[in-house]
Amino acid sequence: MEFVHTPVMLEECLEALNIQPKGLYVDGTLGGGGHAGEILKRLAPAGTLLGTDRDRDALEAARRHLEALARQLDEERGNHGSFRLVKANYSQIPDLIREYSLPAPNGILLDLGVSSFQIDNPERGFSYLKDAPLDMRMDQEESRTARDIVNEYSESELARILRDYGEERFASFIARRIVLARQEKPLETTGQLVEVIRRAIPVKYQKNGGGHPAKRSFQAIRIELNQELTGLEQCLEDLIDTLAPKGRLAVISFHSLEDRIVKNAFRRAEDPCICPRDFPRCVCGAKSRGKVISRNPILPGEEEQESNSRSASAKLRIFEKS
Repeated sequence: MEFVHTPVMLEECLEALNIQPKGLYVDGTLGGGGHAGEILKRLAPAGTLLGTDRDRDALEAARRHLEALARQLDEERGNHGSFRLVKANYSQIPDLIREYSLPAPNGILLDLGVSSFQIDNPERGFSYLKDAPLDMRMDQEESRTARDIVNEYSESELARILRDYGEERFASFIARRIVLARQEKPLETTGQLVEVIRRAIPVKYQKNGGGHPAKRSFQAIRIELNQELTGLEQCLEDLIDTLAPKGRLAVISFHSLEDRIVKNAFRRAEDPCICPRDFPRCVCGAKSRGKVISRNPILPGEEEQESNSRSASAKLRIFEKS
């Protein structure tokens, strides 16, 4: 399947990174290489792009895209920046910087969403709109799949992840239905899971609930499987520490759980003081590591939301290191 990926809030991200032609920039979630390609276009020969992704298919698609772009840039202007792509989680970026003896990055971009390729490829099992094996792995080299979660988690564990990661009001009802269904036979496909979820949610809420009835449950299972929120706050702190002075960390999130973590991490990095509010001055000694550039999240424009419906829930936040 051809890898098609429309980068979300492209111009806003490029502006957020404040790209210096000779700098080092990191795309921690390559996807199809849409953001990365535009960063590369803006780099001089002394500039470097480091790209990471957990998905080997995404990594290879990005490699093909960037290699073709590099050839085009050579033909048009005779030079381009260098790039290095690594199969890794964005939490490993500080380790990679040290391993490859790279300078501190001038900018890091994270797009925390699921790529269009992952959603649109039926074999990956991310979509509730297409019947496919229950997979949902971002890293296909991992052994555990969504099938394991659906068929092996206890009823209370299922209810917890649906409630905590999907903010699903009918979490307990859905968890109970899943357990009852799998007692008859294991749930193997996304279609089977969707049908179980439909039976658990009252019809009146399905009609007025604002979206597909399985949307929240699929999100929750995907987050649990890929451990998308585990350690995110600490990771953001580590990435800020990794930046060069005046370097920027730009993060796109797609649901309230992610955005809340990003917002709080950025605020604490800006103002880490833990002294009681009634203290006349700070005595804890905590020092600010920079400033929040985007006090309120940056949202996609109406035109982008119309042309790319998956951008509708996106929020971009930016932090600049001191």
